[in-house]
Amino acid sequence: MHAMFDARDPRLRDDPYPLYKRLRDAEPVHRTPYGHWVISGYREVASLIRSPRLTSEYPQDRKWAEQRGGWDSPIVEATRRWMLMRDGAAHRRLRGLANPLFTARAIQELLPRVAGIVRQIMDEMGSGPDIDLIGSLAAQVPVTVFCGLGGLPVEDRDLCRKWTDALGHVIDPAIDGITRRAMNDAAEEFGAYIAEHLARRRADPRDDILSRLLLAEFDGEKLTDDEIIANVMMFFMGGHETTVNLIGNGMLGLLRHPDQLRALREDPGVIGDGIDELLRYDAPIQLVARITTGDIDIAGTTIPSGSKVMILLGAANRDPLRYPDPDRLDLSRRDIRPLSFGGGPHYCIGAMLAKTEARLVFTELIRRYRGIALSREDVTWRRQVNIRGLSELRVDLLP
Repeated sequence: MHAMFDARDPRLRDDPYPLYKRLRDAEPVHRTPYGHWVISGYREVASLIRSPRLTSEYPQDRKWAEQRGGWDSPIVEATRRWMLMRDGAAHRRLRGLANPLFTARAIQELLPRVAGIVRQIMDEMGSGPDIDLIGSLAAQVPVTVFCGLGGLPVEDRDLCRKWTDALGHVIDPAIDGITRRAMNDAAEEFGAYIAEHLARRRADPRDDILSRLLLAEFDGEKLTDDEIIANVMMFFMGGHETTVNLIGNGMLGLLRHPDQLRALREDPGVIGDGIDELLRYDAPIQLVARITTGDIDIAGTTIPSGSKVMILLGAANRDPLRYPDPDRLDLSRRDIRPLSFGGGPHYCIGAMLAKTEARLVFTELIRRYRGIALSREDVTWRRQVNIRGLSELRVDLLP
């Protein structure tokens, strides 16, 4: 049996979409020679990610744990408490305790503070030739926002970002020794850092996320300190990866589609629904992995219980059966329901915050700079295949 998809294929880093197309056209539900299943069609992915017969509890898998440092390693210990990697009643409890922090009302109340942070970061970035939009802006926004909202010193944002970058590799399909050590060092150091600030908030509660998590109750239960520490790490990692790459990938898409950048300048309001088109066109999270807990029938194929499944969100978003001319960025596209934030019980809890941050960034970029152009055509993508993002994006900014 021929492997039509291999997560180790280096071509997936630079441009995965031709490979996705070949796979999607041939077998939207594909079984690899290694026994994994790969799902790439929009209809199939949208159905599967909502199935109750999937689990994301990879930290309970001994082989998965060993690849990341062992059963008792700091990173595996932390992930066992992440709501992202819990299911059923345990997931509902953790999500129920954290949900109030990310409701539409809560995000709306935060809007002035987030907008102020975006403006301040752009003040610091300034204008001129050959500016790295990732390091100077995209990577600064989510970590600054979450430090500010979370109750952590904003001056520690670079430290938090360093830990967050290391943690982001935990869901990578392939882990090497250097990455493994970096992840575990980050989990240990970041955990100790959050614990220190959690103790301060217990003695002096304030209007921030740490204080709210300490006080949160769901069905009469509260979070333990270890659960708060682990999930604050997860919020940083998830919020960082989605927002940074939504901004970076989205800006690159606009620069390579000058008609769409022009449309945004002519009507900045188009970014309201346009954020979903940017998410569809080049998703920050390209794939998620699950394990089936029962037989699943999909597109005439039965995926047996106990199977490992790779769900290609990025491929589904470019399915021509769902979106006409899917390889074209079109901010005026209607009926956009990108799968970039997953779906079902594990739909990204911070999706609304990430979209709000990105919307504010694009609006302010257009307002502040009369010219935005690529300094160089060649770009470098990060090495992960599950997360799609640029190492840097060099642009010329004309005030």
